[in-house]
Amino acid sequence: MRVSNVTVRRRLFTAIIIVTVLFVSLMFRLGFVQIWRGAELSARAEDSWRRDIPVQPKRGQITDRNGTPLTYNISSPTIMAIPVQVKDKENTALQLSKVLNMSKDTIVTLVSKRASSVKIQPGGRKITMEKAEEIRNLNLPGIVVAEDNKRYYPFGGLASHILGFTGIDNQGLTGTELTYNKYLTGIAGSVAYLSTANGNQMPGSSDEYKAPRDGMNLELTIDKNVQSIMERELDQAMIQYQAKHVIAIAMNPNTGEILGMAGRPNYEPEKFREYSAETYNRNLPIWMTYEPGSTFKIITLSAAIEEGKVDLEHEHFYDKGAVEVGGARLRCWKRGGHGSQTFTEVVENSCNPGFVALGQRLGKDKLFQYIKDFGFGTKTGIDLMGEENGIMFKPSQIGPVELATTAFGQGVSVTPIQQIAAISAAVNGGKLFKPFVARAWVNPETGETVQEMKPEFVRQVISPETSKVVRETLESVVAKGTGRNAFIDGYRVGGKTGTAQKVINGRYSADEHIVSFIGFAPADKPQVVVYVAVDDPKGLQFGGLIAAPIVKSILGDSLRYMGVKPSTNQLDKVYRYGEIPVIKVPDLVGATVEDIYEDLNQNFQLAASGTGNMVISQAPKPGTRVERGSTIRIYLGEDPDKEQQIKKPK
Repeated sequence: MRVSNVTVRRRLFTAIIIVTVLFVSLMFRLGFVQIWRGAELSARAEDSWRRDIPVQPKRGQITDRNGTPLTYNISSPTIMAIPVQVKDKENTALQLSKVLNMSKDTIVTLVSKRASSVKIQPGGRKITMEKAEEIRNLNLPGIVVAEDNKRYYPFGGLASHILGFTGIDNQGLTGTELTYNKYLTGIAGSVAYLSTANGNQMPGSSDEYKAPRDGMNLELTIDKNVQSIMERELDQAMIQYQAKHVIAIAMNPNTGEILGMAGRPNYEPEKFREYSAETYNRNLPIWMTYEPGSTFKIITLSAAIEEGKVDLEHEHFYDKGAVEVGGARLRCWKRGGHGSQTFTEVVENSCNPGFVALGQRLGKDKLFQYIKDFGFGTKTGIDLMGEENGIMFKPSQIGPVELATTAFGQGVSVTPIQQIAAISAAVNGGKLFKPFVARAWVNPETGETVQEMKPEFVRQVISPETSKVVRETLESVVAKGTGRNAFIDGYRVGGKTGTAQKVINGRYSADEHIVSFIGFAPADKPQVVVYVAVDDPKGLQFGGLIAAPIVKSILGDSLRYMGVKPSTNQLDKVYRYGEIPVIKVPDLVGATVEDIYEDLNQNFQLAASGTGNMVISQAPKPGTRVERGSTIRIYLGEDPDKEQQIKKPK
C-alpha cells in the first residue's frame, strides 16, 4: 500500500513536534534542577559524601570554693575506624587486637559496619597515650586516633559522693557530675571531609574543622581543707569503732553553704566499678534516715522558748528517772533520775522526762508545726540526687505517747541534712536556709565568674532573741553537761549529744544505736556547724563519748584553718572525776623563785634553767592554756635593778 506524500509530511511534522516538546521539556527540567534545585541537590550530594570525625569538648572542671580542682580532664584518646577506608580488615583487626586487648572478631565486625565512622570499643575507648602512639606507628589505613579525654580525681575518694563520676561517654552518672551534667558537658565539634565511594578523600577538597565548645567550670561551696579534716576523722572513727556507717556534714549556718560532707563506707570515683552500687549510689548524709535521738531536743527547746512555755534559769523540774504517759513508762538515760534541776540543767543533762514536760506544754499542734517549720518531713532541696524525706507522724497518729517521745527525738525519722539545716536555723538567728553545694559557674577560658548561686532563705522559724537563748543554753551543754567532750579550749562551742536506739524488724534494739553530736562555733556568732553520726559503734554507745570528740576535732582544726580568733570570754568547763582540767599559764616574768614555788606548785611542774633568783623568761607563754600538771620551764637571772618591786605571778 502506497503512502502519499501528504501522509509522510504529516507524520514527519508530528514527529518533529513531539521531539521538540520533549527537548523543550528536558531543557525546562534541566533548568529547574540546575537553577531552582541546584543548591539543594548539591547540598544533599555533599552530605552523602561528607564524613565526620567527632571532636569531644573538654568537660568543665569541678573545684572547691578556693579554686582547687577536685576533678578535671586528662588526655585519653579513642580509636576510630572509617570502614570504607579499611583495606585489609582481617590484618587491621589482628594488629589492633594485640594493642587493645580486644577480640579480633569483635574488631572485624566493627570495621565492617556500613557507617561513616565507628568507635573501636570497648578496648579502644579512652586509652593511654602510650597505646595511642603505638597504634599511630602501625599506619593502618582507615584507623584514626581521635582526641578524647577522661575524668581524673587528684584526691582519690575525697568528696566522692558530692562529686560523683562520669561514664565512658563523659556523661555524669552521680553527684554534681549528674546534677549539673548539662553545663559541664559542653558541645562537641568535628573534623569533616568529602569522601569518594571507595572512601578516599575527594581531590581538591579540604578538611572542615568545627571547634568544640568546652563545658563550664563548676565551683563548689566545699572547702577542700575542711573536707580533708572531716574525712580524716571519719576514717579514724571507722577503724576505732568498727562502725557500720559514719556520717559528717559541715555547713555555714548563715548561708546554707555545705563546707564539707562525707560518709563511710566510701569509694574512689575513678574506680567506681570496683565497688557495689549501694556504696556509690547512696550519699548517706542526704539519703540515710533514722531516729535522731537527743539532738532533736534542740527543736523542742527552741519551740518552748519561742512560745514562752519555760523559764530556763528560775523554773525547776524534778526528774525521778521516768515518767508515765498514756500507759507507757518513758525513762531517763540516768537510772534514778537527776532530781531537782533548773530547765537549763535539764538541757545540760539531756533529761528525757524534762523534755516530755516541754512537749506537753507545747501540745501536739504547736510542737509539730515547729517541727514542720524547721524543715522536717520534707526534702531540704539540696542540689544533689537521692535525698530522702524522713518520716513524721500523721496528725491522726499523734497521741500522748507520740507527743512525748517526739519531744525527745524518738519515733520520728530524719536525715542528717535535715538536722544540720534545722539546727543551723536554731542558732543563726532563726533563719532556715536551703543547703547547697554549687557556688558558681566559671568561664574555663577567662576564669571569670559567669553566674553565682545566692543563698536561698526559706523562712523565719524563731526570733533572733530566742535563737540567742538557744545558743547560750547549748554552749552550757558543752561546758557543763553531756557535751563536755566537744569542749575546745579557747573557742566558744555549743552543741548537743544524741543517742538513739535503732529500730530493727519493727522493734527497738537493745544493742545497736546511732550516736551523734551536733556542734557549732563560735557560740556567740556561729560560723560553722558540724554534725556527726556513728552507726552501731563497738563499745559504749553514747553520743557524748564517741561523736562529740569527733566533732571537737573537726571544729577545732577547721576554726584554726579558717583563721577564726580564739574567744576571751569562754565559759569555764566543769570537770568531773577522772578529767584533767585545762588552766591558763600565769605570767611569771619578774617573780621570785620563792613566789613561784609557793603559788604554782599545786597546778604545774616547774623546770628551771640559769642562775639567779628572778624569772626573766618562761615557756609556754603567759595565757597559754595547758592541762593541770603540765611542765612550765622558767629561765632565771639576776634583777638588773636591785630596788625593783618584786611582783607576784598573775
